[in-house]
Amino acid sequence: MAGVLVGLVGGGFRWCLEHADRLRGSVLEAAAGLGAAGRLVPVVLTAVGAAVACAIAQRVPHAAGSGIQHVEAVWRQEAEATTARLLPAKFLGGLIAIGSGMVLGREGPIVHMGAAIGSAAGRRGRLDAQDAQDAQDAEDARMLHSALGGAGLAVAFSAPLGGLLFVCEEVTGTVRPRLVLLTLVGTATAVATSQLIVGDALVLPLSAAPAPPLWMLPVFLLSGTTAGALGAAYSALVVRTLQVCDRLTRVPLVARAAAIGAGVGALMAVDPLLTGGGDQLSERLLAGGSLTVAALVLCLAVRFVAGPLSYAAATPGGLFAPLLALGALWGTLTHALASPLLPAGSAGAAAFAVVGMAAVFTGVVRAPLTGAVLVVEMTGTGALLLPLLIACFAATVTADRLGSEPIYDTLRRRMLERA
Repeated sequence: MAGVLVGLVGGGFRWCLEHADRLRGSVLEAAAGLGAAGRLVPVVLTAVGAAVACAIAQRVPHAAGSGIQHVEAVWRQEAEATTARLLPAKFLGGLIAIGSGMVLGREGPIVHMGAAIGSAAGRRGRLDAQDAQDAQDAEDARMLHSALGGAGLAVAFSAPLGGLLFVCEEVTGTVRPRLVLLTLVGTATAVATSQLIVGDALVLPLSAAPAPPLWMLPVFLLSGTTAGALGAAYSALVVRTLQVCDRLTRVPLVARAAAIGAGVGALMAVDPLLTGGGDQLSERLLAGGSLTVAALVLCLAVRFVAGPLSYAAATPGGLFAPLLALGALWGTLTHALASPLLPAGSAGAAAFAVVGMAAVFTGVVRAPLTGAVLVVEMTGTGALLLPLLIACFAATVTADRLGSEPIYDTLRRRMLERA
C-alpha cells in the first residue's frame, strides 16, 4: 500500500514537472517576441520561483535540498524520521523550484517523500520507535523508511533495480534479505503505479547502442578516470558553495534564493539548455544532437557552476539529474576530442555520453553499481553494461585517490552539525 502511494505521489510529481517544463517553454517563446524586455521574463520567473520555494522549505525541517542525506541519517539513527508535513512542502516547493528552471533534480524530493510515506506506514503499523515492542520492530520501521525512499528513486527514473541498489549500496550500505524483499515490493508497486500516470517509456531512450569492441575497454577506463576527477571537483564545488553561502548571515535566505534564481534565469535567457534538470539536454546528446566542441565546453562549464549554485539556494531539489546531464556532456566532449585518434568501428558519441553519465554520477555519489544499473534502465542500453562497469570502477578509484568524500556523507555530516 505504501508503494502504491509512493507511485501516485512520485508519478504525480513527475507529471506536474513535465507540464511545468512545457509551460516554462511557452513563456520563454512568448517572451522572445518582446525584444530586449523579454529577456527579463526568465530572470524574474526563476527569481520568484526560487524565493517562493525557499520560503516554503524553511517552514518544514529538512525540506530544503535533496533530502537523501536525511534518509541516510535516519537509517543510521542519527536523526528522526520526518512528519507528514514534509510531503506538501517537498512537493510544492520542489515543483516551483525545478519547474521555474533551477538546475536541480526531481529525484531528491521524490526519494524524501517516499521515505516519509514509509515512515508513516511504520507508524500506522505501530513499528515506530515510540511504540515498538522490541528492537526488531524499530529496525523494521527504519527499513520501511529506507525501502520506500528507494522506491522514490525508482519512480523518479523508472528504474526499479536502480532503486533497490540505491538502498543497499548508498542509503544503508548493507544487503539483508528482509531489506531486499521490502525494497523489491516497494519499488515494483511504486513504479507500476507511477506508470499509470507518466507511462512506461524509457526516461532517456537510445535507439541503437551496439556493444563496443573489447579493445575499447581501456578507452572507457581512461574516460571513467577523467569523469571521476570531474566528479571530485563537482563535489568540492557543491560543498564550497554551501560554505560560502553560510557566511552570508546578513542576507535573508529568501533574498539569497531570489538572487541565485535571477542568475539562473539570466542563463535561461541565453539558452534554456543551460538550466533545468537536464533531461532535455541529455536526450539531445543521446540522439546525436550536433553541438560543437566550443558549445560543449561552454555548456559543461556553465552547468558545472550552476548546479552547486542552485543547490545552495536552499530550495527542495536533488543532485542526480543535473549530474547525469553533466556526465552526458563530458562523455560527448570526450568522444569529440578522442574520435580523431580512434580507428574506424569504435563506439559513437552516444555510447560515450551514456558511460559519462554513470561515471560522473559515481565520482560524486560513489555508488558504482547504482550508477551503472540506473543509467542502463533509463536508456535501455544493456549492451553497454561492461563499459559502464569499467568506467564506474575507474571513477570510484580516482575520486577516492583524490581524497574526495562521497557527497551525501558530507551533506549528512553538515546537516547534523547544523541541527
